[in-house]
Order: sequence, then C-alpha cells, then structure tokens
Amino acid sequence: MAFAGGGTRRWFGRGEGQRADAQAAKDAAAEAFYELDTAQRDLRISIETITAVDSSPAARKIADDYAGFGRRIDEVSQGYITAVDSHDLDRDDLDGAAMARARADLTRAKEELNRVKGELDRFAQGLGPLLQTAETQLARLAPAVERARQALLAASNGLDAVRAQGLRADDLASRLAALGPELTKLNQGAGQHGVQETIRRADDVLRKAEAVRAEAERLPGKAAEIDKRLVSLRTRAQAITTRAGKVDPVLSELRRRYSAACWQDLQQVPEQAAQSVRRAETKLREAQQARDEQRWADATSLLATVRALLDTVDEAVSAAGDRLQRLDAVSFDRQKEIDRTRFALRDAQRLAMAGRSTPDPRHAGPLDDAVARLERAVAGLEGRHPDWWHFLTETDAVRQTAARVVQEIRDARGGAGAG
Repeated sequence: MAFAGGGTRRWFGRGEGQRADAQAAKDAAAEAFYELDTAQRDLRISIETITAVDSSPAARKIADDYAGFGRRIDEVSQGYITAVDSHDLDRDDLDGAAMARARADLTRAKEELNRVKGELDRFAQGLGPLLQTAETQLARLAPAVERARQALLAASNGLDAVRAQGLRADDLASRLAALGPELTKLNQGAGQHGVQETIRRADDVLRKAEAVRAEAERLPGKAAEIDKRLVSLRTRAQAITTRAGKVDPVLSELRRRYSAACWQDLQQVPEQAAQSVRRAETKLREAQQARDEQRWADATSLLATVRALLDTVDEAVSAAGDRLQRLDAVSFDRQKEIDRTRFALRDAQRLAMAGRSTPDPRHAGPLDDAVARLERAVAGLEGRHPDWWHFLTETDAVRQTAARVVQEIRDARGGAGAG
C-alpha cells in the first residue's frame, strides 16, 4: 500500500495487530480527553452560575475546589499530550516494542483522564442544591427588575391622579422620589451590583412603590373620611354640650331626694364636662387645620383625641342620669334587687355542690362571705336616710363574686374533662 512521500507500510501479521491496538488506545485516549474537556467546560458554567449568585463560604469553597480540579485536569491533560507526542504511530519503522509502549502509555493516559473525569462528575453531582438555588435566582432576576419598574410607573401614575383631584400628597411624592437612586442601580444591572443584591433591591423597590401606589389610591377616600368625621364629631360635641346642660337639674333632684353619699362623686361632672367639651372643640379646630393643610396623620390623631374626650364626657353625663334612675328603682322596690342578688348566689351554691357532699373550700368561702355581705347591705337600709347607692354597689359586688366562683368551677371542671 503506497503513501504520500513515497514510503510504504506493510499491514499484515503480528505487527499489523499491534499497530491497530496502539491506534485504538490512542483513539480511546482522545475520546477520554474530549469528554473531560467537555465536562470541565460544563462545570465551569455551573460554577460561574453559583458564584454569580452566592458569596457564602460554601460557594467560595466550591470555587476553590474547582480550581483544584483545574490543576489536576491540566496535569492529566499534559500527560495525555505527552503520550500522543511521544509515539508516532504512522512511522513505518515502528517496531513491536515501541507499539506496545505506545499502547501502554496511551492506555494509562486514558485511565488517568477517566479517573479525573469520574471525580469531576461526582463533584458536579454534589453541586445540585446550590446550583438549583442559583439558577432559580437567576431566573427571578429579569422578572423581578421588570416588576419593580412597573410598580414605580404605577405609583407615579397614582400620584398624578391624586394631584389631579387637588391633593398634594407631598409625603408620598418624597417617598417615591427616594426610590430614584434605587432605580438607577437596577438599570446598572447585576453585573455591577451582583445578582442577589439586585434581586433584593428589586423586591424592596417593588414593595415600597406598591405601598406608595396603594396609599395614593386610598388618599381621596381618607380625605373624605376625615371630612365626614369632622362633621360627625362637631355635631356630637354640640349634642353632648346640650346633654351636659341637663346634668345640673339631675344633680338637684339627687340632692333633694337622696343622702349625700348617693351623689357626692357626681358633683364635678358639669364642670368637668364643660372643660372636656372645650378641649374637644379646640382639638376639632386643630384637626380641621391639619386637614386643610393635608397633614393626614395629624388630622387622624387629633380626631382620635376628640373622640376620646367626647366619650369621657358622654359617660360622665350618662352616669348622672343612670344614677338617678337606679336609685329611684331600688328605693321604690328594694326587694327586686335583693331577690336578683340572692338568685345569683343560690345558682353559684348549687353549682358548687353539684356532684359533691361538701363544697370545695375555695368556692364555699367566697360564697359564704358574699351571703354575709348581702345581709349587711340589706341591714344598712334601716334608718331615715338610707345609702341606696352603697346598697347597689354592694349587691353589684356580691353578684360579681358569684359570677367569678361560677366561672372558676366551670373552668376547673372543663379542664378535668379535657384531661
């Protein structure tokens, strides 16, 4: 068989088989070299993906380990190249011993290449969780940035709509303007600021921009609600002022018909009510000014103060009328109050004895004391000017004791049943 250059090669006999074996070893080594090179390139992409996203110690160790693999790959690759360069299988004068050495060297190079590739494959398999996390974050990057941009646009449009209604929304505008530098960094991209930091920034911008947009949407309703509350509380203040003017006649009636102990604690109600109403009216004017200046938080806080003041006045004014009504009722028919209280005590006593031959001392003691307290309260009504209010407070206290004992018994039995 003739070859370029005028030489001839004899392909027959034992020499032909040795040359073929050496060539097969060379081909196998070349395939192993190619597979290792491909695996290294694929792994490099995975490592770059992880390190682009993750700066943790675990990620840094992986990068260092990969660098170590690179050095081992260089070593075995150099061994393969040396083996190939050392044996020219196309030479006509290659003897059997040389072909055997070539086969051995190339086989050894292939085995080293395969060994390192096996280690590389096992290393790559261990990257699974970190790589999956990194790929997930990279997949989030572009959508996260786009959502942030759209949220900023929506917030800006929302502010424009609010301003068109005559509302300044200065605070919201300031908050939106503060996001401008963050948008600049988002536009600069992950290459400059890192994937994780860019995703974090995008999520933060999204959250803040959506908050601005949502508050802008609520602002017209908030303004209308504050206007409504201003009118409502102003009307309520006027009504309470009218009611407070009726406390003096009620107090006069209490003084005329009942002992001092029944009404002394109400003496200051008219003056206190007038003072509280004046304070409420002052706060209402301040709230109106805050609303006019579109200081919504201040207006809301002031209106809450007004409401609390009016609630206090309302309770005090109502207390005088309620006192007279209760005193009239009990002085007309004390037995109704006594029976009501005794019924509560008997109900508690029956429950305390249910399923027992003797009551639990923890329940019997308070109930016995309550019975004695009721009897003392009834006895205290003897005389020309009984303290009806003391009697009512005592019966209230007795019923509260009975109710507390009932609740304790039910709680204890419920807990035992659950156990």
